[in-house]
Amino acid sequence: MNLHEYQAKALFAKFGIPVPKGRVAVTPAEAIAAAEALGGEIWIVKAQVHAGGRGKAGGVRLARTVSEVGEHAEALLGTQLVTHQSGPEGLPIDTVYVEAAAAIERELYLSLLVDRSAERVVIMASAAGGMDIEAVAADTPEQILTATLHPAAGLSAYQARALGFGLGLTESQQRELADILGKLIKLFHACDASLVEINPLIVTDAGSVVALDAKINIEDNALFRQEALQAMRDEAQEDRKECEARAHDLSYVSLDGNIACMVNGAGLAMATMDLIKLHGGEPANFLDVGGGATAEHVTAAFKIILANDNVKAILVNIFGGIVRCDLIAEGIIAAVGEVGVKVPVVVRLEGTNVERGRQLLADSDLGILAADNLTDAAIKIVALASDEGAAA
Repeated sequence: MNLHEYQAKALFAKFGIPVPKGRVAVTPAEAIAAAEALGGEIWIVKAQVHAGGRGKAGGVRLARTVSEVGEHAEALLGTQLVTHQSGPEGLPIDTVYVEAAAAIERELYLSLLVDRSAERVVIMASAAGGMDIEAVAADTPEQILTATLHPAAGLSAYQARALGFGLGLTESQQRELADILGKLIKLFHACDASLVEINPLIVTDAGSVVALDAKINIEDNALFRQEALQAMRDEAQEDRKECEARAHDLSYVSLDGNIACMVNGAGLAMATMDLIKLHGGEPANFLDVGGGATAEHVTAAFKIILANDNVKAILVNIFGGIVRCDLIAEGIIAAVGEVGVKVPVVVRLEGTNVERGRQLLADSDLGILAADNLTDAAIKIVALASDEGAAA
């Protein structure tokens, strides 16, 4: 789950991490009032969307008068912001964040993230702040500094000094950085974060180290113990189909292809998508209905995947272990009949009562095609999707 910048900065302030003064606004009048309350002579109006690259896309604007703050807010609110991370449709701007301008001497990059291969939390830092860190990693990887945190020892003093020295900070600034790092680590663990990023972390003209931007991702699997953070979720920033899937306890991710996949088990779902691509097709989604798939789950899954207009065919790949194949087949038949599926459906069943399940599908008169194995299913569905695409 992603947080907006203003939400992340509120958490930063709660943990004692220095951030510029700012206020949230949902109307131009509120933006003007925010600027007046903040005081000063220059303000930044920032679109609040769950995507990077806002500045390049026109979502971060400088205002030198209070009336200009209102004009920027009016131009942004109610529109879609398209960035290199948002997709072609962009994301809705329902909120802006009005912030007092900061006098910047240097821009740095700082983040904490989970390195799954090392099974550790890793600190990444770079003197090339304000830039796409992916571009820095690709073009000048020597500019990226890392420090791996031991789960028991945490951040060592020598690691903080090495990072500060590598970033070219003075002794006093290195102490500020060490203090910020310690607080970020506490926030990371307390909030069950998977990523905390500051880009840029700035050195002001007065020599202070301040978090000018803030990005926090929360681990979805830990939200059950993060009730306050879960209440910050902005579903308007998320794919509608993914939100609906979550409401039915389904794991769903939209993709760009035309072959919808419905599978039980994340590993089997990944293998299914791999085989579709191997045989020349493109998956339209990742969808794991879970090991205990029921008729209700299957029906909900059909409705979700058919909400995608790009879908030309559906591949159902179920291993009947916890739930018998005949019960899964009954659920598929009921779902196809209820939803009114008008695209080809190929089903591969394996496991307990598989023969009974295949017979039920064959007797359904719904045009559901059975596959002998996963490779057979992939070949059939790719061919059917191609035929449907040509017919369209």
